[in-house]
Amino acid sequence: MRAQLLAKSFLFRGLEPGLLESVARLCLPRKLGVGETLFWEDEPADALFGVAKGLIRIWVHGPDGRELTLNLMESGDFFGEIALLDGLPRTASASALADTEMLSVPRAAFLELMVKEPKLALHIIELLCERLRYNTDRIRDAAFLDLGARLAKTLEALALGHGEEGPEGILITAKLNQSELAQLLGVTREAVNKQLKQFAQEGLISTKGSRILVLDATALSARGKIKEESA
Repeated sequence: MRAQLLAKSFLFRGLEPGLLESVARLCLPRKLGVGETLFWEDEPADALFGVAKGLIRIWVHGPDGRELTLNLMESGDFFGEIALLDGLPRTASASALADTEMLSVPRAAFLELMVKEPKLALHIIELLCERLRYNTDRIRDAAFLDLGARLAKTLEALALGHGEEGPEGILITAKLNQSELAQLLGVTREAVNKQLKQFAQEGLISTKGSRILVLDATALSARGKIKEESA
């Protein structure tokens, strides 16, 4: 099971089976309750983490106390590799948005394996480069897409990773309130609220209590491609 989870992850996908098994043997189980913090920004790094079940929020805080969500980690996602590899403090905090089951890979054991297995080190370098490309895409989105497009892309990703299909549409089961969506997009809660109402008027979504129901996934995906100058 551990090797299968590793094989699904961005960081370890495509790794040859023998090396996957070697990494799997290093994994230790870990559980977090909803709202519990796994680690804080600037703390020493002692492990790499992977989500088996649940949802982890990666976030930073500014000098004024405001928070910005950098990413959401779900089943198959591994995170914490930057501080794990360079030995410097954590660059962000991580906390659970749902009851979460994880795997942890101790730093010392992982670095020892990388020394013994150069193929593992090369693989990690290649995947880190790919992650840099992904971050570049996010910066491009922030610069050139309007809030509606960025919110649409976020809802589309949440529906794909945390959606339950029903007769009316796709219900996003991840417990993200409007403030948390705003932190993910780097805007105010009021701006997100206004845009969600606009999506509802357009028939793209509806709300069920605090949950969002995607009514038209195709139209929502198209909305995620609209640039600011054509909005």
